[in-house]
Amino acid sequence: MAIRSLLKHLQQLSFHNSPTNRSSFLRGISSNTLSTFQDTEVDFRSKLLFLVNPKRSVMPVLRKWSQEGGRVSVYEVRDVARELMRRERYKHAFEVLKWMEGEERFNLSEADRAMRLELTVKVATLEEAEDYFAKLPHIASRNRSYIHLLNAYVKEKAVEKAESLMKKMYGYGAHVTPHPFNAMMKLYIATSQFDLVFSVISQMERNKIPRNVLSYNLWMTACNEVYGVKHVDMVYNEMKNDTNVKVGWSSLCTLANIYMKSGFVEKATLALRTAENMLSSYNHMGYFFLITNYASLKDKEGVLRVWEACKRVDRKLTCANYMCILRCLVTFKDFKEAEKIFVEWESRCRKYDVRVSNVLLGGYVRNGLMEKAEGLHYRTLEKGGCPNYKTWEILMEGYVKNEDMVKAVYAMKNGFKMLTKCKWKPDPVIVESMLEYFEKNGNLEEAMELLQMLRDLNLASLSVYRTLIKMRVAKQEPFSDDVKLMEDDKIDMDDDTKTLVQASQISALS
Repeated sequence: MAIRSLLKHLQQLSFHNSPTNRSSFLRGISSNTLSTFQDTEVDFRSKLLFLVNPKRSVMPVLRKWSQEGGRVSVYEVRDVARELMRRERYKHAFEVLKWMEGEERFNLSEADRAMRLELTVKVATLEEAEDYFAKLPHIASRNRSYIHLLNAYVKEKAVEKAESLMKKMYGYGAHVTPHPFNAMMKLYIATSQFDLVFSVISQMERNKIPRNVLSYNLWMTACNEVYGVKHVDMVYNEMKNDTNVKVGWSSLCTLANIYMKSGFVEKATLALRTAENMLSSYNHMGYFFLITNYASLKDKEGVLRVWEACKRVDRKLTCANYMCILRCLVTFKDFKEAEKIFVEWESRCRKYDVRVSNVLLGGYVRNGLMEKAEGLHYRTLEKGGCPNYKTWEILMEGYVKNEDMVKAVYAMKNGFKMLTKCKWKPDPVIVESMLEYFEKNGNLEEAMELLQMLRDLNLASLSVYRTLIKMRVAKQEPFSDDVKLMEDDKIDMDDDTKTLVQASQISALS
């Protein structure tokens, strides 16, 4: 922005000098002042966008910039904040706007304050967002910002707070677009207060607020819950007659979902076929909603038809796109087609995303194809894929089904190593199955190893200790150490365990 302003100013200057002197003057400006402005802009952006570790705070960089007298315009700061948001570096964007607020030379606009509130909702607490909103200096700023706080209330299902905010903002004359009304309808649907959706629609009519596509979609959803398909069709017809709204694939997908839930398979299929003709040829938005809907209808032909159409769009397919189509094909147990698409993804991916291979891996395991599952796992490792906790959980499930407990324990150990990066816990059913197997085969040492792994991560449970005690009783071994460990882990015995302990103690005395 600084460069453009300078050049515009230069263009407006009139010189009485000779052309030679004029060009000399411009070269001087270009080599000195202009380069300084350029360095300032590039340096500020680069420090924040490229030189800062995304996991660290940008505040030290910003403070140093101020201390060293760095110059940057408000427009450049806004541009950097928006770019950080675009890159989903919300914490950094939040810090940039906080720094901007603390600099007296910058005057925050209503849009700046709205962005600041949006980021507060994303990276801080709801209470902090409420506090910031309450301190906004102007009604205009609140009118511009409140939708972000309202969306936060919707996410938290805070009905009373959302209603209170709507009432307050109504007094300021803020409700002139359908967005806040749509947010309230989402909230009422999420909390199963479907009748209140109709109240919102009525309020929009009274206030002459135009409905948009989302308004109609939410209205149809509520109608189906309260009145059924007949009323949904009435709302859909009203939508088609609304000259301010263009019926698109999203509304037809909503309609198809409603028809599916009500058992109208043919009507659902017809809605989806109509939606196919409305998909964009410039982006993938909508294609995967249709693919998922066709999968719900068990229409594999529809899934593959939309997938092929999707590939003709001149945009790169993402890993999430491939995961979606693979999930659908795995549901159909069409592993031949799934493997073909998986190989296609492998040939195109720059970085091996194990989440994609996990979809196929899970399909193999759930269908008892353990040999294929292991082969895929080794293939993933060879291609540089890094297993995550889900990989090991899937393999663990397969090994337990095959009663290969040595490999199951190995997979569990590797899954536990991931606990520093996530909050994964092994499925209690899988742990129970492993314990049953150890008890059945008298593998006390393996059961003790499992207990130790679980204790190291505070995951030991009563069922684990009860099985160990039963195994010791069967082997006529003392279990006092196990009882002591239970006490250390603050796990109380249930009646069955107490009966088992008491019975074994009486037997030992007799």
